Amino acid sequence: MSPPTEPVASLCPYCGVGCGLEAVPQGTTFKIRGDRQHPSSQGMVCVKGATILESMERDRLAYPLWRERLDQPFTVISWDEAITRLVQRLQWVRREQGADAICMYGSGQFQTEDYYVAQKLIKGCLGTNNFDANSRLCMSSAVSAYMGSFGADGPPCCYDDLEATDCAFLIGTNTAECHPIVFNRLRNHHKRHRHVKLIVVDPRRTPTAEVADLHLAIHPGTDIDLCHGIGHLLLKWGHFDAEFIEECTHGFADYVKLLEGYPPEWVADRCGIAQSDLEQAARYWGHAQAVLSLWSMGINQSAEGTAKARCLINLHLLTGQIGRPGSGPFSLTGQPNAMGGREAGGLSHLLPGYRHVTNPRHRQEVEDFWGLPRGQISDRPGRTAWQMVEGLERGEIGLFWIAATNPAVSFPHLERAKAAFLKSPFTVYQDAYFPTETAAYAHLILPAAQWSEKTGVMTNSERRVTLARAFRSPPGLARADWEIFAEVGRRLGYGRLFDFADAAAVYAEFAQLTAGRPCDHSGLSHERLARLGALQWPCPAGCSDDEARAPKRLYTDWRFATADGRAHFCVEHSHGVAEPTDAVYAFTLTTGRLYGHWHTQTRTGRIAKIQKMHPDPFLEIHPTDAANLHLNDGDWVEVRSRRGVICLPIMITRSIRPGTLFVPMHWGFLFAERAEANQLTHPTACPKSHQPELKACAVQVLPLRLRHLPHTEAQQGQQTGILLKP
Repeated sequence: MSPPTEPVASLCPYCGVGCGLEAVPQGTTFKIRGDRQHPSSQGMVCVKGATILESMERDRLAYPLWRERLDQPFTVISWDEAITRLVQRLQWVRREQGADAICMYGSGQFQTEDYYVAQKLIKGCLGTNNFDANSRLCMSSAVSAYMGSFGADGPPCCYDDLEATDCAFLIGTNTAECHPIVFNRLRNHHKRHRHVKLIVVDPRRTPTAEVADLHLAIHPGTDIDLCHGIGHLLLKWGHFDAEFIEECTHGFADYVKLLEGYPPEWVADRCGIAQSDLEQAARYWGHAQAVLSLWSMGINQSAEGTAKARCLINLHLLTGQIGRPGSGPFSLTGQPNAMGGREAGGLSHLLPGYRHVTNPRHRQEVEDFWGLPRGQISDRPGRTAWQMVEGLERGEIGLFWIAATNPAVSFPHLERAKAAFLKSPFTVYQDAYFPTETAAYAHLILPAAQWSEKTGVMTNSERRVTLARAFRSPPGLARADWEIFAEVGRRLGYGRLFDFADAAAVYAEFAQLTAGRPCDHSGLSHERLARLGALQWPCPAGCSDDEARAPKRLYTDWRFATADGRAHFCVEHSHGVAEPTDAVYAFTLTTGRLYGHWHTQTRTGRIAKIQKMHPDPFLEIHPTDAANLHLNDGDWVEVRSRRGVICLPIMITRSIRPGTLFVPMHWGFLFAERAEANQLTHPTACPKSHQPELKACAVQVLPLRLRHLPHTEAQQGQQTGILLKP
């Protein structure tokens, strides 16, 4: 492509804040700066967005690679040979094993166009719902919570609420490090207005908690108890909206009965906090005119993830704190287009437009729109991410296609997951970088264009759709993900369904399919987004430019998407963490992100400034626990769970509560030795969202005197297995 001569508007490809960026031409290169016209980020940018270009040229995958067996080196092949091998394998698996032996595992790094074409290929043409994404590990509990409480997915708030609230309740989110621009907006509002209260619930005293008016360092797994304890006090003190409850909700009587079992003295003891702090939290909430709650992985990544999120939503229903400026339950999306993936049907139980595979009318609407025969789309939910692992273990999967994600670092119970990957008879891996840890398990590798090299849209946490335009050519023969999926569809004989001139045509078709649905994009297009800038949905066809630009909140009329139009209270008791501590595994380990790094370091591990910020993994431990183990700051330890072991230096800090440990989740075997956090975590998942409990597992800590650890034989084999044949 010809290099641009004017700044090009784009979107940061990291977290779900969805910050606007501009690429400014400077000779033959570009400078990245924040887009001051973008309404979500208002020109602000964090270190990840500011340094994004530094990773564009490093270790890029430029050509298709192939090998028959995992113990062989890769050889470079042509796109024609790569697509031919893939299509032949797809046809063989469908014929010999059936469509349900085909699985694709995608990513919130996809643009919506990528997601949509993948759904058309996998769920439509191939007839299996075995498409899931790393959003299953990220936000699926929020999805099922919104659906259970309101009848439809979709955060009801917008970022303008950050400057309109007078009580922000942050639970299970280290917003300052994981969603820094959202936090900057909230913190600036908090500092300017002394009456605004900030409550942070987290076992760690994170940078978010350090500036809170009230920090509740609860025991891991007691989030539901805390919410019910606050609800008990709000009800007792008369801080509830009787009119809203009577006219707009269902299940209140059962909720009241449940709250009777959560008196403040019991809840405080259960959570490990002072009763006075619990009461202060309830006072802040009850006296506020507008309460905004924010949550992320600390709630979602739990065997009770859906219940936790819904019990938080209960507090909004109890007090009528929804649909008004500055109020509402607001999930912070982990990835830049996890929201867009939900809209495009990018989980194994979804279809485009917030439709569901188990709903006959929804299936028929999509089949008719795509021109497929009735019954082509399966009526059964497909395999979730972990169910794909189980299917590989049982030999039920004949083709495993992974795109734009790195599950050989991010999956729970990592040794079991990697052992399952080794059993895959044919793994396709589609990514922008090489090597990665997952490349060690691939037979066919396809080079994908990434941010800056392809045009498409992404939806951020406030339902704002941004057009990210290409301004560079991809390296070598790399292609946009949607183009790869479309070419496979054409080769399989579905040419008319994949006859897209460009990404704008893909998005136009997707937007049409959302008409009349909760996530209505039908009034959006690449042209309109380029002209007006980022816009929120719902944006139906026919809306004016002024209507399209206006900030949007859901449920402002207090009518919900349920069958009876009412929001539903959740009546769930807490069961605690799925894996409690005991005499042998006496600590609860939690995991999380650091400010500078992103996911498994596929990008950030190749940026010198960020590597200097966060050079090595570590284990946070409280001074009391370190003293009991006779450990000093910087000592190396083994951390063991029932599933695996890692070795780390310790960081002694009072920022974590006694009995709880923290390790960052970014390091795989390419960037550190025996430091993969998910060697320890387990796959026990929420029964509604199927999201694994990555935030808590039971571990033991043993002193280790060796500071430099050799690679294990397994790791050496994995690394040699991704060498490229000369």
